[in-house]
Amino acid sequence: MEGFNQSGVSEFVLLGLTDSPELQIFFFVMFSVFYLVTMLGNCLILLTVLSTPHLHSPMYFLLSNLSLIDMCLSSFATPKMIIDFFAEHKTISFEGCISQIFFLHLFTGTEIVLLISMSFDRYIAICKPLHYSTIMSQRVCVGLVVTSWTVGFLHTISQLAFTLCLPFCGPNVVDSFFCDLPLVIQLACIDIYVLGIFMISTSGVIALVSFLLLLTSYIIVLVTIKDHSSTGSSKVFSTCTAHFLVVLMFFGPCIFIYVWPFTNFLVDKVLSVFYTIFTPFLNPLIYTLRNQEMKTAVKKKLSNQYLNLGKTTPRYPVQ
Repeated sequence: MEGFNQSGVSEFVLLGLTDSPELQIFFFVMFSVFYLVTMLGNCLILLTVLSTPHLHSPMYFLLSNLSLIDMCLSSFATPKMIIDFFAEHKTISFEGCISQIFFLHLFTGTEIVLLISMSFDRYIAICKPLHYSTIMSQRVCVGLVVTSWTVGFLHTISQLAFTLCLPFCGPNVVDSFFCDLPLVIQLACIDIYVLGIFMISTSGVIALVSFLLLLTSYIIVLVTIKDHSSTGSSKVFSTCTAHFLVVLMFFGPCIFIYVWPFTNFLVDKVLSVFYTIFTPFLNPLIYTLRNQEMKTAVKKKLSNQYLNLGKTTPRYPVQ
């Protein structure tokens, strides 16, 4: 990486979310709680799916992988942001900045493809139920997950190959709490406006096309279940609604930020917080509260852990 960085910039200054000491304390407490709940919630979903035999189905296999990605997405920048609330100088090395861009695009690109895979799973389950077990085999599910990570990796490499070739020789202030592509390439010492717009908007267009594809698939599913029994339709509608809420929360901010780059609006910071912190935080809540099967399995898992803890803890002091 040092071979690419032919510039005088060795670190970047992160302005963070606010300069107010009172707000920094408030944000420290709030985001610490959010991060802890995010990690515990997604970890609970992951462990519940792995340890519950009747949840070993394609839908929950993909859901557990979504929880894994959400934990990664929540961890690439949030811990540093929390620590920086008490730092007098919020800085990040050039290598650290590039690493944040790499992991951001890796995890978001992977999640985009995984969400498409989850919508495909629901489409097959509702529209082609007799062929579901054949189409959504274990091999296909593993292939979808591997494809998700592969596409995410190729996408982030394409973005970094452009960024690492830029010279950074002076400005080094990033107006955010982490390094993102639209903010960093503005600091390059050459005029890259047209090329930068093209490169960054590519991510926005990919997100927009993927969102429209997902929207179309869910519309088809909802139209298909109109003629089903009320009980079955209600369950399917609840599942699809949960999936679409996740899609909307994830794609909305990404589309806004990357389709119109170089805006420097305050809303960009809010949206960055939303898809890196709030969305991973809300995903486990949405999938557990709106999915009766998952909610029952989580309650059973927690009650079993409580009973096991009670068995290992002696009721009376050992004489």
